[in-house]
Amino acid sequence: MIDARNLSKAYGEVQALDDVSFEVAEGEIVGLLGPNGAGKTTAIKILTGYLQPDEGSVTIDGLDVLTHTLEVQARIGYLPENAPLYPELSVQKYLLLIADLRQIPAADRILRLSEAVHATSLTEYLARPIGTLSKGLRQRVGLAQAILHQPRLLILDEPTVGLDPTQIVEIRRLIKRLAQHSTILFSTHILSEVEAICDRALILMNGQVRADARLSELEATSDAILVLQEKVKNVEGVLRGVPGVRDVEQLKSHDGFPAFRVLGAPKADLTPAVYALARDNNWPLRELRRDVRTLETVFNQLALSEEDDTSSADN
Repeated sequence: MIDARNLSKAYGEVQALDDVSFEVAEGEIVGLLGPNGAGKTTAIKILTGYLQPDEGSVTIDGLDVLTHTLEVQARIGYLPENAPLYPELSVQKYLLLIADLRQIPAADRILRLSEAVHATSLTEYLARPIGTLSKGLRQRVGLAQAILHQPRLLILDEPTVGLDPTQIVEIRRLIKRLAQHSTILFSTHILSEVEAICDRALILMNGQVRADARLSELEATSDAILVLQEKVKNVEGVLRGVPGVRDVEQLKSHDGFPAFRVLGAPKADLTPAVYALARDNNWPLRELRRDVRTLETVFNQLALSEEDDTSSADN
């Protein structure tokens, strides 16, 4: 559905995107994740044809965005961070205006309007002026305009910013329902949003792709956690001798027992080897398990790596 190749974009001396490439398959829900200023909005503007890249190319549903801009935009539903709403219009009049702009045939408009309104649970608010609605309801109106023409691709830029917890849950549920019919690219800097909604995460930092994988792959780790009943001499040294072990870290155990993180090579499973070592050395084993990372852990590790790279470049 999306094929972005070697995208670069600069604003003066600021490099917003630097050789960014990624793909989104049909039917996926992909989280475009990154801190403020990472390049997420610039990438979205290029995907939707509002901005031309300095270098690179994008195809949407097989069409080049630069040469088939209007055809591409007809296949995209877009909700920017600040939804383009007219507060003086009622919800119904606004959606009819969007139907005109989208050139939806007159014979189909009532059906399309009804489907969008029911999908976003706006039926009882059709006659209300948009300016009188809560932030959460205005976001629903923005989503209704984005799906009115039944797009094959739905691009959402920070759709839950400024919402209260109840409204956030409502928008999450709505996005999941919409994913039954559209591919979704969901931009946010809120980690829990990606974990709650997305199949896959694409992490941008300083205009570059730092991670692109399914959440289960990002959160998987080859490290093992070892907890002993009592102190044992030279545990770290012995563990470092296990094939596939990169390093050993002593952890602070909340219950006072000696604890260690055994860092493994990529795709290794250290737990069988560590268990065999503990058994052969008669270590008083209390706990042994494979470590699990959260998306927050992954993100923070990438951010620290980014800071280290920046510091090295400055020096």
